[in-house]
Amino acid sequence: MRLRFVSAIFFVLLFVHTGWTATSWADDVVPPCLSYGRDLPINNQQVLHWKRTTPNQFRERAHVFGTVVQVFPDRNGHEHFVINIGKHGEDTIEVIYNQDFGPIPDPRIGMTVEACGDYITSTARSGPYPASPVGAIIHWVHANPSGRGHDPGFVVVDGKLCGQDAEGAGPRPRPRPPRRHR
Repeated sequence: MRLRFVSAIFFVLLFVHTGWTATSWADDVVPPCLSYGRDLPINNQQVLHWKRTTPNQFRERAHVFGTVVQVFPDRNGHEHFVINIGKHGEDTIEVIYNQDFGPIPDPRIGMTVEACGDYITSTARSGPYPASPVGAIIHWVHANPSGRGHDPGFVVVDGKLCGQDAEGAGPRPRPRPPRRHR
């Protein structure tokens, strides 16, 4: 009996001292979502307000949590899927994930997603980019390979942290043409 009590006290102290929770053993450690160098809490309601009230190409940092409701085919090494972040069917945002920053579980309807990145109102074409089918996107949900000039992002899919492998990301060096010998 005394041994069980001592063991129980030990585990309680371990949890309190380390800050562990039951989910931290199963899930990856998620970094803070930074906005201009400050921790940004989940702001689903703010994002939905921006989606309803801002002009095309409005941009701001976002930290959202929701459930996958639609998946699009892979486009040029980018996963595109829609998550619902509110109470209504139209409370959605398209997540765009660049696979250069590491693998991501194949998104399926019903998966939970937490994403930190750049929100953009996307109601009309902008240069080569078509409008989002749902009118808003969150992208740059990955590490910053240069570490300068832009806060990093991330995406968590069903507890799996993605977007942190910056080594293989960024512009690819173009091969030099062979030299001509004279």
